[in-house]
Amino acid sequence: MSKAAIICVIDDDDIYQFTVTRTIKAHNIAKKILVFSDGEQAIEFFKANISDSENLPDIIFLDLNMPIMDGWQFLEEYVKLKPRVGKEITIYLVTSSVDPVDTERAKKISEVSDYLIKPIRPEQLKELVEALDKETE
Repeated sequence: MSKAAIICVIDDDDIYQFTVTRTIKAHNIAKKILVFSDGEQAIEFFKANISDSENLPDIIFLDLNMPIMDGWQFLEEYVKLKPRVGKEITIYLVTSSVDPVDTERAKKISEVSDYLIKPIRPEQLKELVEALDKETE
């Protein structure tokens, strides 16, 4: 998957967006990067591209705490759209929340692959993408 992957970052923190995007580019692990500042922007993108899965991401790094539409609300809307999505999308929750309530809630959502605590190290980001790459071979 790596160089053919479309990676989506949904996070309201501009500095985090910048560092993750820069890391992805530096390690050449995606052909395209989508960045949204809240879940609503991302859902609107999904709705507009639902019939063209080539534009949809392979991996989503989703923040929980955002204005307008947070990560939980995004997941609720994504679950409704998922039957119409023509590809498998891996979702990682990436948050600064260490609240056990959040981690337990995440475990109950089958669409969530993992719960990651910020900051994600560049090596960790690369390993996640490479692991998915191996699964799809």
